[in-house]
Amino acid sequence: MKCILMNKNKKVLLAEYDKATGVFTNVYEIYDINYAPYILKSSYLSNDINDTFRTNLTEWFKGRGIPSWRDRLDLLLHRLNINAPCELLDKAFGLSLSDQYFLCPLNSNIKYEDINFFDNDFDYTEFMEASLSKNSSIITNVSSLKTPNNTTDGMLRKAWIIDNNIRYLLKGGYKNETLQPFNEALASEICKRLDFSHVEYTLDIYKNIVVSKCPCFITKDTELITCHQIVNDMKKYNSLQDYEEYIKKLEKEGIENPRIKLENMYILDFLIMNEDRHLNNFGIIRDVNTLKWLDVAPIFDNGQSLNIEYYDDVEMHIKGEGKLFYEIKPFDEIIKVVKDIKRIDINKLDGIVEWFDELLHKYQKITEYSDTRINRLCILLNRQVNKLKKLIENS
Repeated sequence: MKCILMNKNKKVLLAEYDKATGVFTNVYEIYDINYAPYILKSSYLSNDINDTFRTNLTEWFKGRGIPSWRDRLDLLLHRLNINAPCELLDKAFGLSLSDQYFLCPLNSNIKYEDINFFDNDFDYTEFMEASLSKNSSIITNVSSLKTPNNTTDGMLRKAWIIDNNIRYLLKGGYKNETLQPFNEALASEICKRLDFSHVEYTLDIYKNIVVSKCPCFITKDTELITCHQIVNDMKKYNSLQDYEEYIKKLEKEGIENPRIKLENMYILDFLIMNEDRHLNNFGIIRDVNTLKWLDVAPIFDNGQSLNIEYYDDVEMHIKGEGKLFYEIKPFDEIIKVVKDIKRIDINKLDGIVEWFDELLHKYQKITEYSDTRINRLCILLNRQVNKLKKLIENS
């Protein structure tokens, strides 16, 4: 299929796309590389459309789909009546709620205004049931496959829905673990108290399953460019210097106070012991019309936190390590990237442990968490808050 990769109303490139394999077999022409996905810019050298560029284009597009490591993927594919996630990518032109890219068949009169999911409603009920429910039948409504749910990354079961004309993402737990939605709600409460820019997560119940619910923070005029895409175009040091170079890059592009905003993210990670701050769950927001870098993306995706490997009546056993760019480090080391820890008003977190305890008990009948487990989680959170307090006092 000959198609044009579009960024909203801008033509990016003309290519041949093989639906059967999900591979771009040829790139005929580049119209405007500046409006291409940021990850492709570094492989477009001296106007040369080489094999690396075609490979990166394919990897980028496949990366928009549901990953092979999605929890209960085999069950989801069965319910969707498809063999592989890549089969979903062209069901809705590859559209996403994270950016404005889509594949327009050559000589088609399709317009962005008529198909994008920011302005146009989509069916989601069957997809949501297939993704999140314990029991679901095979989807028979073809329109249920024409949704932004085809382009959701990450390992957690999730689904985009529309509620009062707002696009929300629902996320469940991982396998038999159900703590992730509660961690998202806790992260939001901490960010709210400390005045950190963040995506607001609340809790909802879907068919007796607790899920997190957050609004889409991208608009039809913006896109999320992840840190992974940005550092792909930078020299790598595989050390803390990568973090410093990333900050310099954001400053050069005109983003205000990127260091403080990134520090806020790592402060949150320290408090909730977030183990999964990988390079695709933070980044920047770019205007797709002007290509201006607007701001650091609000803090999002905090579910893999407060991981107690096991506990008994005497002690808790925890991993105690997180991610700082390419390095896995103890949280006590990661927090050292914060230059001025005294700027944090730790008193704003007074009562946060009690707040979390109340939240966990509120849903106890659904989660079946024991009082002991809830107590251990609160002890761990309290320990991290007190650690941060001591760091502030001693700095």
